[in-house]
Amino acid sequence: MKALYTTLIIAFLSALISTIIGTAASLSINKMRKTPRTIMMSITNIPMLNADIVTGISLMLIFIALKYTFGFASVLLSHITFNIPYVILSVMPKLKQINQSTYEAAQDLGATPLYAFYKVVFPDLFPGILSGFFLAFTMSLDDFVITHFTKGPEINTLSTKIYTEVRKGIRPEMYALSTLMFVSVLLLLIFVNRRGKTSIAL
Repeated sequence: MKALYTTLIIAFLSALISTIIGTAASLSINKMRKTPRTIMMSITNIPMLNADIVTGISLMLIFIALKYTFGFASVLLSHITFNIPYVILSVMPKLKQINQSTYEAAQDLGATPLYAFYKVVFPDLFPGILSGFFLAFTMSLDDFVITHFTKGPEINTLSTKIYTEVRKGIRPEMYALSTLMFVSVLLLLIFVNRRGKTSIAL
């Protein structure tokens, strides 16, 4: 249960923080000219094209070079790092669909840039932001390799705990917990997909 609690906390925090950073990064990239934007999108794709073991070892070497203590914080930072590209690639298509004239019109009518963003741009971006959050949450919940290389001896997520248990023999409780997690994720996916279809119909 401690491993499950740690897994959920890391997944939620990393998804939330990476969603904020990824959304801000998407807005910045969208404002760039064509060449810098292409370069930034290429850099964004690198962590997704790399094998997890390459990313995990790279992050481990960075933490060692910085003499950073392995533990909860190192796992959280690692998960945020590999989640950000997924959020960017979820938000960017929505940004391209937004009519920039609407945002400018809101400012012409007296709205401040921040107010215009929250009232005009944010509602259109929200489906992409939500998709990015859930994708980041799922990726973090499911990750083993990167967590294995960046965790300390005192911390265990569900994936690393199961990996340790396999050597000794998996207890029946693990099967029950895995079933509950599978059903929870399935229900969450059904809810999100039905909500998406309802929004499109409206």
